[in-house]
Amino acid sequence: MARIRVRIARVPSAFALSLSTALVLTATACGSDKADSANTSTSGKKNDDAPVVVATTTWEGAFAKAAGAEDVQVIVPSSAQHAPDYDPKPSDLTAIAGADFVLYAPFEPYAEKIKEAAGSDAKLVEVNLDNDADKASAEVTRLGKLFGTEDAAAKWNTSFKTEYGTLQKDLKGAWPEGKAPAVVAQVFSVWSAKMTGAEVSGTYGPQAVTAKQLSDLSKKKPAYVFNNVHMTTGKVLPDSGAKQVEIVNYPGRDLDLLSVYKNAAQTIEKAMAS
Repeated sequence: MARIRVRIARVPSAFALSLSTALVLTATACGSDKADSANTSTSGKKNDDAPVVVATTTWEGAFAKAAGAEDVQVIVPSSAQHAPDYDPKPSDLTAIAGADFVLYAPFEPYAEKIKEAAGSDAKLVEVNLDNDADKASAEVTRLGKLFGTEDAAAKWNTSFKTEYGTLQKDLKGAWPEGKAPAVVAQVFSVWSAKMTGAEVSGTYGPQAVTAKQLSDLSKKKPAYVFNNVHMTTGKVLPDSGAKQVEIVNYPGRDLDLLSVYKNAAQTIEKAMAS
């Protein structure tokens, strides 16, 4: 089994430093940084046999891993509750210097910094961060073609299709009273409602929910609210009687995209059983 190496740079620095200065600081501090040494790629060079991929978050990193990339480095720590709020340091951006591909999402506010740091050597790749099963599968296939790892991407997609079908079947079997539940979902959590086979009565976000939206959504009398834990604002429909289910979109440090679906299914099944 291929080993996935994830690097999350943590060397403190100020943005006032030039990128070249940050390179020196990073090289100096690297020997004393113990936080993520077990999962750090130390080559610092492009690999002619396997692409070196730098991803802004574990979400992009998980897509890269699913597509067959073996050397994946991540900038934003997996512990960041809301990754777009993270402000990359120059020392974080130095990882990009040795990359073949740099993966990012256009909605991330630090995307311009990522592009600038990449310069002309690395290929910049916008990733469609959507866990909808069909879109995720298509994105893995696309990245596999870019990386030259089509076989690995196809193998992952085959496994994913089987596992996803099993999760759908299990969730359908957990429907209360054998009926598809009515759900209101945050726009980035609709994929989990689709996996459940739920009836999506309405959506909200990513902007703050207005009083009128709250009123309209409550009138739909949903049984559940599938909230996005990364953009949560607390209880969405506090007086509706709907159970709020917190859906996690980002994978952990292991960059296991499939675990996102498994964990969501487990969370939803538990909510429907209570």
